[in-house]
Amino acid sequence: MHRLRSLGRTVQGAIRGLLARPFRAVVSILRPVGAALAALAGTAARVAGPITRPLRRLVRSLRGFLRDLVGLVPALLAGAGVFLVVAGLFNYFSPAYLSSAAGSSPSPSNVATSASPEPYTLPPLVTASPSTSGNASPGASGTSTYAIATRVAIPALNIDDAVVASPPNEQFPLCNVAEYLTLGKVYAYPGAPQATYLYAHARVNMFWNLLVQSKVNNGAAMLGDWVEVYTNDNQNHIYVITQVIRHVPPTSAFADQALAATTDQLWLQTSEGHANSSTKLQLVAMPLGVVAATQAEAHPKDNAIVCPDAPLCTAPNQGGCRR
Repeated sequence: MHRLRSLGRTVQGAIRGLLARPFRAVVSILRPVGAALAALAGTAARVAGPITRPLRRLVRSLRGFLRDLVGLVPALLAGAGVFLVVAGLFNYFSPAYLSSAAGSSPSPSNVATSASPEPYTLPPLVTASPSTSGNASPGASGTSTYAIATRVAIPALNIDDAVVASPPNEQFPLCNVAEYLTLGKVYAYPGAPQATYLYAHARVNMFWNLLVQSKVNNGAAMLGDWVEVYTNDNQNHIYVITQVIRHVPPTSAFADQALAATTDQLWLQTSEGHANSSTKLQLVAMPLGVVAATQAEAHPKDNAIVCPDAPLCTAPNQGGCRR
């Protein structure tokens, strides 16, 4: 029995020895491999250090740049706003659309109004300087001198006409130009404490587009359009249309409201029919500011002619009629 137990212990020891030898062999193999891997990792870290440091610096620089760029956003937005204002003034990026539905029936109301001009920023304002020729003092005191209107333009409506004086004893308005009203005094001084009253035929190259637009929703699309009135002292007076008045009876009181004005206003008039007895269309515009103009801009060519369909003159001293 004793011999059997001794033999069992001998067999167990042999088995443990056989099993331990492979384990020790594996450990002996893995130990240098692990050391080699650790050395390699250390070498990689030492090599990567000089490479990653510039990358870290680049990331920090980019982060600072982006932070500064975000800080510039308000300034960029403000600059974009100024650009749009200037572009709006000189390029008129929102023109009224000349609708092909001009013949459609208007709504029952005959007056379209805008509560107030839309505010915007003009280039530096300039004060109309007195001139030695072509000017007049509209007030009785004679203390202020204003330059007379020479040109009227509504870029959004493709209107651009020279402004001239009416011929003596005018029987029919001239063609290819606009004229200023003279009733006791001249109503053609932008900036003066009174109305500037300009009128022209509702014809192509004159005030035709005013009539066209007035037939669409009572001319509501014209509200807010800019009107430029140039004067002979090389100034450009900017107005904004605030009211469209249709079907004004051709009575002696047709301009009473304009003539009673005591502040700077602009009134434009054209006919709604072919005869002198037709009703009138009036537009009212309020001043926004004044900008400088060139000599050429403020002194357009006078293309005035007697209209081919004007009535025949019945007296030698009549104007605007055919002889």
